[in-house]
Amino acid sequence: MANVREVMGDGATTANDVAKLSKGRDANWPVVLFFIHVHLLSLYGLWILFVEAKILTIILLVLLTSFATLGVTTGAHRLWAHRTYTATTELRIFLMLCQTLVGQGSIYDWVQTHRLHHAHANTDGDPYDSTKGFMYAHLVTRMRNLSPYQEALKNSIDMSDLENDSVVMFQKRFYWILYGILFILLPVNAPLEYWDDSILSAVFVIGFLRYALVLHASWLVESGVNVWGLQAGEKYPPDSNTVFILNRTFWPHYHYIYPCDYKSGEYGSYGSGCSTAFIRVWAALGLATNLKTIDTSTIQRALADAAVSKRPLNKCIEEAIKKQTLPEEHYLKRG
Repeated sequence: MANVREVMGDGATTANDVAKLSKGRDANWPVVLFFIHVHLLSLYGLWILFVEAKILTIILLVLLTSFATLGVTTGAHRLWAHRTYTATTELRIFLMLCQTLVGQGSIYDWVQTHRLHHAHANTDGDPYDSTKGFMYAHLVTRMRNLSPYQEALKNSIDMSDLENDSVVMFQKRFYWILYGILFILLPVNAPLEYWDDSILSAVFVIGFLRYALVLHASWLVESGVNVWGLQAGEKYPPDSNTVFILNRTFWPHYHYIYPCDYKSGEYGSYGSGCSTAFIRVWAALGLATNLKTIDTSTIQRALADAAVSKRPLNKCIEEAIKKQTLPEEHYLKRG
């Protein structure tokens, strides 16, 4: 397989060589069979949840799922993929442990693929192409290998910031050990060891049902645009589709224009989601700093500039942000 870094001669040659790579994606049959088993066994876990599992097991399920989701949204997505804020070492370690509870690979690998998704959204280079529908972006793509073309583009993604992050690289190096201990051994053992629940509850509720829940929570980060976003040809209100930028509704469109806003929720909200609230709490505690966002007046100036200059809106927003001055502790003052 050609690597884009191996064809970095002159720019034109590189682009041509990468463009010639195959865009076909083969099914990853071990993953297909694995996901079939996880989902079928999680249905049995759902039955056990209602008829047999103890209340402490149910509480553990909720807690582990919540911490894992937090590791994806505030950790892998907003902190490491988009750098919407800066975190202390202690907070980064906590979020790394939470992300390990997802069981979807290391932070490094997750971020690299997500950055590929943003860099080539809705093109042949995007592994989660939303134009192919929700089921493709959410599920089908997870069961296919990346195409040689996508692999080459993925290998060209700048990951130097994560390579300089000791917490991320520690997890990457020891991921499977952390996965075995944090994701499998400790959670499954807890109901058996501490409150004498059945092995069925431990394996099927804390094991398979939890895995299915956190996988879908994580997958929605890329496929959510098909759920909460404007669909092709739609406008809201009918005479304009820029209003979602001004009031941050239809979050996916705003997020893909300016992904560095820490308030952009993963599940259809802006500024009011649980993950955003946690980031504000961490900021108040001094664990998170340099929270990035845009005030309405800055967006208005960028829209006006784009209308006059006919330049891409994202470029106008980037320039407007450089001139933006946010008040101190804006994460506490602005809702």
